[in-house]
Amino acid sequence: MNAADPFPVIGLDHVRFHVGNARQAAYFYSTAFGMDLVAYRGPETGCPDAAEYVLASGEARFVLTGEVTAGTAVGASVARHGDGVVDIAIEVPDVDAAIRHAATRGATVLRPPEDMHDDCGAVRVAAIAAYGDTRHTLVDRSRYDGPFLPGFAAAPPQARAKPAHHPGQYFRSVDHCVGNVERMDEWVEFYCRVMGFTNMAEFVGDDIATEYSALMSKVVASGNRRVKFPINEPAAGRKRSQIEEYLDYYGGPGVQHIALATDDIVASVCAMREMGVEFLEAPESYYDALADRVGDLRVSLGDLRALHILADRDEDGYLLQIFTKPVQDRPTVFFELIERRGSHGFGKGNFKALFEAIEREQAKRHTL
Repeated sequence: MNAADPFPVIGLDHVRFHVGNARQAAYFYSTAFGMDLVAYRGPETGCPDAAEYVLASGEARFVLTGEVTAGTAVGASVARHGDGVVDIAIEVPDVDAAIRHAATRGATVLRPPEDMHDDCGAVRVAAIAAYGDTRHTLVDRSRYDGPFLPGFAAAPPQARAKPAHHPGQYFRSVDHCVGNVERMDEWVEFYCRVMGFTNMAEFVGDDIATEYSALMSKVVASGNRRVKFPINEPAAGRKRSQIEEYLDYYGGPGVQHIALATDDIVASVCAMREMGVEFLEAPESYYDALADRVGDLRVSLGDLRALHILADRDEDGYLLQIFTKPVQDRPTVFFELIERRGSHGFGKGNFKALFEAIEREQAKRHTL
């Protein structure tokens, strides 16, 4: 740990979704995303109001929470936002110190520090508010060896369909989580002031605009760069931007997409396509000048073109990335697969192609 870091973190602990049907969502992420069901909590384990499924792929953990009885906060969240991310939980070495630092710098504490216990030990947790209805639960699990958190039972392996040629895990960790907000600078300042994050990058102007719409984006990151949050806001354009569409359908600020780190994007995309995941498609013209722009890559230009994978290079190396279409009925949350080969960037050279692909989907929904 960096002694000068006022808010040291270990990394992302889990991402929690509120969903309309947790059992079916768990089957989707297990089958389509190749994740393993590792833990469960529900009426059978003494939790009468909610069913919660924990899925993992490498270091990445998703918690899918659905209401079992009507009238709960989970149901209210789904009614307002649709299926969406409500909590980006962060593992920290000292929950109490983190909460003290955050509170003295103006954070809203939603849950004071407390221990959760079961036969496998104790986990210390607390929570602070972020943009919209999003929260950050702070987790210290150094005294715990259970399957997830106290109250969760280990889940038996789930039988699921697999693609003909599957790479095992389709991804190994969460690379970054992107938030859409109305006032970007306010939330950049929040993360820097409250959590000691630093401004890692920013994208404005022509870099992040198309003929029809525009947005602005800044990236904040923890001191160890294990937690990265790009934050977007809409900018003036001729038509309705993707950020405005998200804010309208989600009912306010929230998590737009989650980037998942993979070591073999081609194998992962092929497997996920076979299991029914739909990806955005780049125009053919994007690939005509790609070799001149990015040089030699691990993946052939033919494979990139066939699978609609994007590539970008910076001074540290290159990256390969692709984006799914929204994975629920509302055009809100989607996912990114990213394979980094040295690059620490976010695909600046691909922004225009990506946004034009999103605009084509908006046009189909008559929301552009």
